[in-house]
Amino acid sequence: MDNPGIYREVLELASRISDRYLRAITYARIGYYLHKLEDETYKDAFKQSFDAVSRIESPISAVRALIEIGGYLYKSGLVKASNKVFYQAYEIVRGFPQPLHDEMIEALVNRLMGLGLLNDALFYGRNIKSDVKRNDVLLKILREYLKGRNIKRAYVALKYIQGEPWHSIAAVEILKVHLEREEFGSAIKILRNLTSEYWLSEAMREVAVHLKNADVPKETYEKFVDIALSMPKSVSPEVLRALLIGLGSYGETSFVLGIIRNLPEEERVKILSGLISNIIDQEKLLESIVDNLHGSELDLVAKIILDGLLSRPANPRYKQLVEHVGFKAGDDSIKAKAVTYLAKIGEYEDAMKLAGEIMDTHVRSLAFGSIAVSRLKEGDIDGAIDAALEVKDPKWGSWLLSEILTKILELQAGESVRDDLEDKSHKQKKIWEKE
Repeated sequence: MDNPGIYREVLELASRISDRYLRAITYARIGYYLHKLEDETYKDAFKQSFDAVSRIESPISAVRALIEIGGYLYKSGLVKASNKVFYQAYEIVRGFPQPLHDEMIEALVNRLMGLGLLNDALFYGRNIKSDVKRNDVLLKILREYLKGRNIKRAYVALKYIQGEPWHSIAAVEILKVHLEREEFGSAIKILRNLTSEYWLSEAMREVAVHLKNADVPKETYEKFVDIALSMPKSVSPEVLRALLIGLGSYGETSFVLGIIRNLPEEERVKILSGLISNIIDQEKLLESIVDNLHGSELDLVAKIILDGLLSRPANPRYKQLVEHVGFKAGDDSIKAKAVTYLAKIGEYEDAMKLAGEIMDTHVRSLAFGSIAVSRLKEGDIDGAIDAALEVKDPKWGSWLLSEILTKILELQAGESVRDDLEDKSHKQKKIWEKE
């Protein structure tokens, strides 16, 4: 409701504020609201605010008042006037000693950022003298640019951010936006310019996470892997591991296997374990890995695959894969794992055939024992005994037959058949070793 009388009374009452700083910003606030109410007396209000500023004795208070007045002028749409006021405040601050100089410029920058005037904030912020404070402030401005997805201006801010860790932090912030947009070429450029080992590692972790959830061509993955391979050894190997697991999950198993051959065994195991865990439901992909390996490399992968499968409920869909792994592996303990899985899915003929290839008498007893236990669980006592009798070694054959006969009686007594032969065999082996 238009009431010029009230407006004049408000202006009159403001003149009674004794504190000149408070009087100045009060007039500015009144000017803002009068402008909003489309009352021409807003001009008088702003004029009175400047008059009050001219009477402030403290330069610091005068600058703070000008910053506030500039904000209200901008909010009133008086952009040119606000720009002049902000610059006037800056001109006064230029003569301040440290650390007051930087504190007041930071106050100006914060006000400008609050108004969304990021370009102006950058203009004044880059004049902060302290390296630490300047970089902190510029990093805040850069992050605001990125929030508004103004990546071009973020790069401008990046040019003024000097020294570590600020420059690297800022670069990684920009990198994240490129990754979100799937602008991987730009991300690669940033990575190649990072000099801090720590932030390079952090950046590559971000890359690994985004690549995992993005549909990218193999060539892009390979470029990131090349960067990871060229990183200093002190940088966490988790980076390369994550990239290779992601690339292998993408289907590029030959490429991954070619790279990890040059890595320490411990790291190879970690990468292969992670990769196989990721693709455990892709039998064809697992088979392609097995087909590309021989000797100790094959045994390593075969063990990881079978351990992964045995940790899950048995499923007949893996029959071909398990047979392939079992018959191709050279290590008897791996063949025994394959036998155990085949027995669990009821493929007894193939399980017996594979178990027959095992030469180590201890491992052979475990393999045929797993067949016998699976037979017993189905109530096939004759089949369980036949499997146990396949172990011809006097010691291990007798031990296995003893265990199976005991389990038959346990089954008759209504007890469940337990998969505990491996633990029992190790105990028995220790006993014989002491004899």
